[in-house]
Amino acid sequence: MQALPVATILEDIRSVLSQHAGAVLQAPPGAGKTTLVPLALRGQPWLGHRKILMLEPRRLAARAAADRMADLLGETVGHTVGYRMRMERRVSSKTRIEVVTEGTLTRMLQSDPALTDVGLVIFDEFHERSLQADLGLTLCLEIQGVLNADLRLLVMSATLETTAVAALMGDVPVIGCRGRAYPVETRYGKPRTRQAIESRVAAAVRSAAAAHDASILAFLPGAAEIGRVARRLQRARLGSDWIVQPLFGRLTRAEQERAIAPAPGRQRKIVLASAIAETSLTIEGIRVVVDSGFMRVPRFDIRSGMTRLVTLPVTKASADQRRGRAGRTASGICYRLWSEAEQAALVPHHLPEIAVADMSGLALELALWGVHRPADLRWLDAPPAAAYEEACELLASFGAIDGRGRVTAHGRKMAELPAHPRLAHMLAMARDHCLGRTACDLAALLSERDFIPVGPDAPDADLQSRLDVLDVLRGDAVDDSRTIRADRAALRRVQKTASLLYRKLGQPPAKTQRLAAGRLMAWAYPDRIAQRRSTGEGRFLLASGRGAYLKPGDPLAANDYIVAAELDGNPRDARIFLAAVYDGDLLQDQYAGRLDWLTGVEWDSERRRVSAVRRCRYGALVLHAEAVTDPDPDEVQAAMLAGVRRHGLACLPWTPELRNWQARIGFLRRVMGEWPDLSDASLTANLENWLAPCVSGMTRLCDLQKIDLGRALKGQLDWRRQKALDQLAPNRLPVPSGRAIPVDYNCDPPVLAVRLQEMFGQTKTPTVADGRQPLVVHLLSPAGRPVQITQDLEGFWQTGYNAVRKALRGRYPKHHWPEDPLNARATHQVRPKRL
Repeated sequence: MQALPVATILEDIRSVLSQHAGAVLQAPPGAGKTTLVPLALRGQPWLGHRKILMLEPRRLAARAAADRMADLLGETVGHTVGYRMRMERRVSSKTRIEVVTEGTLTRMLQSDPALTDVGLVIFDEFHERSLQADLGLTLCLEIQGVLNADLRLLVMSATLETTAVAALMGDVPVIGCRGRAYPVETRYGKPRTRQAIESRVAAAVRSAAAAHDASILAFLPGAAEIGRVARRLQRARLGSDWIVQPLFGRLTRAEQERAIAPAPGRQRKIVLASAIAETSLTIEGIRVVVDSGFMRVPRFDIRSGMTRLVTLPVTKASADQRRGRAGRTASGICYRLWSEAEQAALVPHHLPEIAVADMSGLALELALWGVHRPADLRWLDAPPAAAYEEACELLASFGAIDGRGRVTAHGRKMAELPAHPRLAHMLAMARDHCLGRTACDLAALLSERDFIPVGPDAPDADLQSRLDVLDVLRGDAVDDSRTIRADRAALRRVQKTASLLYRKLGQPPAKTQRLAAGRLMAWAYPDRIAQRRSTGEGRFLLASGRGAYLKPGDPLAANDYIVAAELDGNPRDARIFLAAVYDGDLLQDQYAGRLDWLTGVEWDSERRRVSAVRRCRYGALVLHAEAVTDPDPDEVQAAMLAGVRRHGLACLPWTPELRNWQARIGFLRRVMGEWPDLSDASLTANLENWLAPCVSGMTRLCDLQKIDLGRALKGQLDWRRQKALDQLAPNRLPVPSGRAIPVDYNCDPPVLAVRLQEMFGQTKTPTVADGRQPLVVHLLSPAGRPVQITQDLEGFWQTGYNAVRKALRGRYPKHHWPEDPLNARATHQVRPKRL
């Protein structure tokens, strides 16, 4: 152990902590900091008889660190070195070094804010930036030098940017360690594609197994990919010399320990791991790393109120951590299944968990600590304001905090239970309603991995079917096929968690109450009470307003109400993985205080009429609806106008003359300015100003045909403009034939379409708007077809008429086509009348 790199700086660490209240230690993977530093600081004068707490981000790492330190002391875990975590503890009165998981430190601080018998808290692998680690450091800084005058803090990391942490801790010293010089060769592959993760990793592992006489560690995003690669390797028949071992968070302790233990005899191991193997762990014999280049991280969506796992490319820090696994005990090789160009583009670090996580647990802890505003504490990264406020609103709806953000008696009961605040609220409510057994089973089911395997033949999403399996195992029900298909390891984990919760709840044993699951889930997930849509079986509307669906054929799909407990987090249309049957009548009883009776007068597009309905609503869900016979006339009028907006102004009784009148106004507005905007867009935006009086008493779209639309529109012009309109933009213009021809203002510029013979003798192009705008003249044949389009009438007579005359004479020989049109008599007949 003295050959480990960190051994060379142990004296520096002792010296710094003897003179300062804290320090930051940066040492690369494999330097030995997790094992040697706590042992080296044991017995320091400033520590006295107080103990050392060391935080580890994962349960597996905590056990492994305690086991290794105890082994170095020649003891068993639980004497000088012990560990403490949820549902498991091995400590005694002799324990001087406790390795704890991060949530455990928070519980210890809440029960003893002074950490009375603790002299040093070590934050190991702090670069992972878990929410609980950030909170633990913030609370320890709060008590350091105040409630615990001599408390020392040591932050240890491999890839952390140390400057900000040291500044947060009061500009404490930073100690560096060079690390062990075991070279790791890095080989890059082709540009990566997420769709081919399993096949590429399996192929790379097979190639590495053939080329190297060493155990292999392969990194994959999560358990699903690990399982698929394991099956591929089993089909590849690598031989009896190879052991394929998965390693991820939800395996049993025995399975995890088998993965990190040395391979027996002359055999070699292929460890297929998630990010759990990036730090803290040394897996004996590993000299080859295969890195898929992806990791799976949780992301909380404030819009949906749900957390979902997303698969992202690794960061540079994570890639370096993974690469370092190959050089822990000897020189090694790392196969990166991405290109060097992609490596250069990797982000240095992912966002810390506090920036992307559900804040409800943190908000409850701070309320219990007595802090109403996170800004009152020192943070490396402060909780996002919007997500924190959303979390406080959720806690307030549970009655966990009051209007001033102070924790209530109910909130204290929730905080005593080792569960997410949603589940803790459900458990506390269940205790008051004698539903403790079922609530504990449900909380365990939702906290642990589902023991009914997911796959092509996955069972329904009904939580009741899982409760039935637990009843079978307790002897409360008859065995069935679901029990046989259950994942026994996951099932044992659920049973253990349920037993712990039941002890914490403090109720005598009782049988599970059938059909209580929906009621209990509604306490935990009031925003996920779901009502079946009329658009199709299996599609639901959540009380939060989000959509959700069950897989085709799920028996729950036929229910009118369910409570969705586990979804994939899609903010628009989430898939439901676990849910419980619910009932509309139970909803009205359970949440009577949250029901709203609202009268809505609105436009019904399907029936094309005003609808006046009184609705009983729970969030976005409509539980009951009844017609209103005497709605408010103003609301009816507003709904009619909404109908006009919905169907557009075309639903009004327009005539061609009115459309041309509207176009005349628009023309003058473009050319002269200072005329009102009576375009469709403007009229639609201002219906209340000109159309509202016309729709009074109307309720149907067809009623709009009774409106005097011309009067309503023309009322938008004052008397002066009504008079000027006919002068500036006349509806018709006189032509030499004696007729008045309509002007089409729907064109830009306006168009005068007139037979050519009616314009004989006119040299100037007709104009409007006080001569500002020449019209576009469409000169028509006797059949009404354009033969010339011009804004230069005089030029047409001089240069274009002869060619047109020649063509028209042949086609219309009976008509008058004079050689001199300027001195000919205009006519709208075949030939001009004699004088």
